Amino acid sequence: MNSKLQIISGRFHGRKLNLSADARPTQNRAREALFNMLASGILEPAKKYHVWDVFAGSGALGIEFLSRYPDAEVLFTDVSEESIKTIRKNLAELKLGNEAKVEKIDALSAVNKLSSNIDVVFVDAPYDFADLGQKFIELFSKKAKSGAIVIWEQENSNFVEPGDEWVVLKDKTYGRARFLILQLENK
Repeated sequence: MNSKLQIISGRFHGRKLNLSADARPTQNRAREALFNMLASGILEPAKKYHVWDVFAGSGALGIEFLSRYPDAEVLFTDVSEESIKTIRKNLAELKLGNEAKVEKIDALSAVNKLSSNIDVVFVDAPYDFADLGQKFIELFSKKAKSGAIVIWEQENSNFVEPGDEWVVLKDKTYGRARFLILQLENK
């Protein structure tokens, strides 16, 4: 493994992650800034969260969450077989069997099945298919519970505003990546 992708903080601090060839991971420094924003009043440190890493790639966002919030349960989904294998390998190396579930499933078709009990969602669609992220957000807003938090990473040059049902808690840009931390308003 010659990946520079690693866990930034928490119980797995410094551990290297495998990276599939078709993944575009959120860079370490951007991920660190993102999680610092989440820890600064958005998420409670001791709460048990149900998390969905939607277009999971290597699983870095969900694994970082598990590293920092050990009581969390994370669902990783992706359509790429190589990504699924990489996520499973990363989870196995960190012995994260009980806290994590991995499914090879299309995110848009999974929304109805998986959304109802999710507290936090990472949406990081491939930049070449930015409309997937927007479609996911639109569908998720109809099925998610009130107060759900979405971390939506988009390519800054193709930025799309969220719908009116979302409150923007944070909006930050790091290089090509623009992060929106959103909360679904009470229904």
